[in-house]
Parts: sequence; C-alpha cells; structure tokens
Amino acid sequence: MGPAKRIGILTGGGDCPGLNAVIRGAVKSATRLGYDVVGFLNGYEGLVDPVSYKPLNRQNTSGIIHQGGTILGSTNKGRFAATVGISRRVELPVELLAAVQTTMEQLQLCGLICVGGDGSLAVAQQFHEFGLPVVGVPKTIDNDLSATAFTFGFDSAVACATDALDRLHTTAASHGRNMILEVMGRHAGWIALHAGIAGGGDVILLPEIPWTFEGVCHKILEREAHGKHFTLIVVAEGAQSPDGQLVTRENEKDDRQTRLGGIGALVGQEIERRLSRETRVVVLGHLQRGGPPTTFDRVLATQFGAHAVRLVVQRQFGKMVCYHPPSIDEVPIIDAVNDLSRVPPDGAAVQAARALGISFGDACPDDGPFHPTSRSAHPATAADTAEEHEKVLTP
Repeated sequence: MGPAKRIGILTGGGDCPGLNAVIRGAVKSATRLGYDVVGFLNGYEGLVDPVSYKPLNRQNTSGIIHQGGTILGSTNKGRFAATVGISRRVELPVELLAAVQTTMEQLQLCGLICVGGDGSLAVAQQFHEFGLPVVGVPKTIDNDLSATAFTFGFDSAVACATDALDRLHTTAASHGRNMILEVMGRHAGWIALHAGIAGGGDVILLPEIPWTFEGVCHKILEREAHGKHFTLIVVAEGAQSPDGQLVTRENEKDDRQTRLGGIGALVGQEIERRLSRETRVVVLGHLQRGGPPTTFDRVLATQFGAHAVRLVVQRQFGKMVCYHPPSIDEVPIIDAVNDLSRVPPDGAAVQAARALGISFGDACPDDGPFHPTSRSAHPATAADTAEEHEKVLTP
C-alpha cells in the first residue's frame, strides 16, 4: 500500500468570515492533487470521543466561498482549551493527545489542517510537539498574530465596524449626541484603529495607548468650540480604564479566556457625569464575526487553504500559513502564538490619525483659549463650553 493520501481539516475557536473560503480552497486544491479530505465537526472536539467528521468534496463545498460561519462548526471551549485567562498556556493531557493520534491513524490521515486564532493554534502547536502532522491557518478578526501581515476575518470585521460608524454619524449629527462604539479585538486595537479612521471617528481608545477621561472630554469640548456638537468615539474592548484595569463581563474562570466588555459603558457614564452631555453606547459584539467575508478576505482565505494543502504535501508540519505581501509564505506555529501583534503607538496609522486631529485620549494639548461658536441650536451656551473646559480636569 502506498502512502496515505487523505487530509483532515477543522475550524477552531470563534467563527469568522472566510472560514468556508479556506475549506473550499483546501478541498479544491487537495482533490486536484489526488487527495481525499475529511472535515472534523465542532472544532477539535470532533477528533475524539465521539469522533465526528464528514467527507469533503467539490460537490458539498461548492458555492460556500461567500458564506459566513463554517460548515464544519466550531467551538472555543471544551477539552481542548490550551490557553485560559489572558494568555496562560495549559498543557493538554497526554491521554487526549494520544486519542487524537489514534483517530488520525485510524483514518489514515497524512496531515491535519487546523484553522484558528492564537488559542486554537496553541493547541496545534501542542499537537506538533506530540509528533502529530499538523499545519496551521491563522484565523482571527483581531489581527493579533504578528507572524502574518493580516489574518482573514479582520477586513470583514473592520468593514462591519465602519458601516456602524457611518450609521452612528448621521444620528449623532442629527441629535447633537456623543456616540460610543465598542468593538472587538481583545488585547489588540487593530479593529478600533482601522474602523475609527475609515469611519470618521473623533476619538479612538486602544489597549496600546494609555488614555484619560480628561483627554476624551477635552476632545468633546474642543469640537463643540468649533461648532461640532457631536463626537464619535471608538473604544476597543481591551482598552484598559485609566486606572489600568481591564473591564470584563464576568469573573475570570479557569476553563476559558477572560470575556472582555463594558469599557464603552464606563466611558459613556463618565462623559455624562463630567459634561452633562447626552451620550449613547453601542456594543457591536458578534455582528463583527458574522455575515459574508469581504472580497479581500475571500481571496486571502482561499490562498491560505491552497497553501496549507501544499505544506501537507511537502510534509512541512508544525508550520503556519502566513501573508507577507505580496507573498503567501509559512512560519513555525510557535512563532505565531508566542509573539502576538499589537498596534504600535508610533506606527504609521496612529501618526496619520493624529495628523487628522483624531484623539487617542492620551493628552490634553494646550491649544490656547477656545473660540466657541454660537450654539443657539444646542442647550449649552458658548460660555458653558469654555467654563466646562476649565472644570473637566476635576474628576
């Protein structure tokens, strides 16, 4: 009997636009090379007790490139949690790894393609260290894997957040309100930064740049002084409060990563308390992870799927597909999970945003006295604005 010509593929972690494009790209590439493909259901859980999978072919993967979600299902909890809290690694039981090995041997897999973010790829890395033939594909809307210029799903999430800002802009301007949009990204501010720039945000609060409530209020008053009686504020869910604390939706548990959320509401409360301005908060949440992928993500994900098959055929295991424009390359999985990408505070995008007058809430520049314009259509007067500017530094 010749060498096994069957490849496995699974999608782990949170769902993300572009997952089906990866699956389709891998299946079309593999079948052209004479390989069969099986897809494991519900992420890593499908690998063991009970083993759950289905054959994948051109017929049942046709027409899925534009579909959101994943036809294989996924999970970001269960027996294969390799990271908990914020980034603490947890060693998987040897018995569990041995069970995965048994499944792969019984199905005669020559390689397993694991599609996921840093948590899912941390599992793949432990598979590799155990001796299993695995290849990784980076998937996360957070774009926080430094070994690749972009992860698929990020562009789609930014497009969703930008559309939300476009919609918030019109209602904010109509009612003279401050609008806060809280976006995903965990401990990286890429979505907030890119969407904030693309959507005309006035303030962007990131995990990477310390900020203060005074800095945010200063920008609001500065805009009012120039006749702009509304402000768009984009807040990354991982942006720490000025006292250095992460805002979470629940107490941290040992069996899952910390669930972030609530920083937008905190900022809104402080604005209303300090300035007595009507402020509304919108948490975009899982809308960013759902729906069809953008054209960019479809192309990138398809290339990732095809290149992952190439790595399996070449037996380059323990590697992750990556995008180094204009090339699709590969790097060790360990490099991806050990070195996460965060927004550089002095990077080109941040510098461009500052040049546009966007505030990151990190300073109250001394621009001299305000020259408020008439506010006949607003409940507060020009004198109120100048006076509040003097008071806003007092918590």
